[in-house]
Amino acid sequence: MLRSLAHTQISSKHIYRSFSATVRTLEPKSLFTKHPDDVVLTLALRTPMCKAKKGGLKDTPSDVLLVGMLKAVRERSGVDPALIEDIVVGTCHPPSPAYEARASAITAGFPKHVPVQAINRLCSSGLMALRSVSDSITKGDIDIGLAVGVESMTHNPRPTPKFNSEEIKANQAAVDCAEPMGWTSEMVAADFDISREKMDELALLSHNRASEAQKSGRFADEIVPFKTILKGEDGSVKEVVLDKDDGIRHGSTMEGMAKARSAFPDWGKARSTGANSSQVTDGAAATVLMRRSTAEKLGLTDKIIAKHVATSVVGVEPRHMGIGPAYAIPKVLERTGLKTSDVDLFEINEAFSSMYVYCVDKLGLDIEKVNVNGGAIALGHPLGATGIRQVATGLAELRRRNGKILCTSMCIGSGMGAAAIFVNETAQKVTAKL
Repeated sequence: MLRSLAHTQISSKHIYRSFSATVRTLEPKSLFTKHPDDVVLTLALRTPMCKAKKGGLKDTPSDVLLVGMLKAVRERSGVDPALIEDIVVGTCHPPSPAYEARASAITAGFPKHVPVQAINRLCSSGLMALRSVSDSITKGDIDIGLAVGVESMTHNPRPTPKFNSEEIKANQAAVDCAEPMGWTSEMVAADFDISREKMDELALLSHNRASEAQKSGRFADEIVPFKTILKGEDGSVKEVVLDKDDGIRHGSTMEGMAKARSAFPDWGKARSTGANSSQVTDGAAATVLMRRSTAEKLGLTDKIIAKHVATSVVGVEPRHMGIGPAYAIPKVLERTGLKTSDVDLFEINEAFSSMYVYCVDKLGLDIEKVNVNGGAIALGHPLGATGIRQVATGLAELRRRNGKILCTSMCIGSGMGAAAIFVNETAQKVTAKL
């Protein structure tokens, strides 16, 4: 039985109060001040996002995908691989992620003295890899690091969580942590009275924005062409170079959206469909981070594209997994002394349209600043890669607009949310407007 909406609202308010009292706030103007110890990004790129089991990466296992992504970084970063002091790989479902990450780095040409780790916080794994490297730089442990996100949903689909503890089984909130993601979408839609029509409207916007962005060539700045193989049904194998996302639904209409069948017919009045939910996708993304003073010493000042300011993570009701961004974004904004109106662009992961509608409405966001080139409903959601894919996409668009502040965010399986703030350093005049 669904719990009451009132109970959920009280619980969510309690969640926000619990962290807001302890947040340490920065001065907004300090975001635009350049300091030698700033953590800066000098490269952010991604592979094409390709439909799982059907798309261009269907015959590319996760280790092959990761090796290719790491090679692209090594070739394009302008940094001697021997100077990289840590590589952190965000990924969710490979059976042996730590071994796979280490072996892939060595194969891609990084020296054996460069350490590697794998990190998993489900849908935020890529962003957590970035935060891990950033934190190590901030603490003085390293000066240069590489954060990568990768997922092959074709070869490593989501395993079914299973609990053995009787105590967990007796705790409903704990049990809810393992609910199928689609069911949590239906819970958000039902408990917060989000209509199928509203969900389809925002999903259509995502499809059409991504379609227009691809046709105009806007994704070219962030995508690295990826060489791989494709196997035909007749057993043939051909080498291909992928340079475009292949899951975008061109020519989508509200009429077409309305015809999409429920993805979860057993739910009853289910509102989530294949057209208004994120696609199951294969892909990878990466970014190079370093201390500003190190970039200057290496002659890489001109390659600095952004500064990472802060990342925040929160927990929410597990049954309402998708609403995490509605609480993670306020936390990171409070941490950085910003208001939603100060942010030029938001990249919010569209895991399901129900949570996307909820978060946009709850935060009162201007939709003209959110997912302006489409989001996961159109591009796909390779779990480990999404957190860095958003950074690559958001920063590329921020540069085109000469904007200053990017906020990325996503919900996280089991009931959490994460958000991060980046400052564009390629803007012609990066000055405080606050």
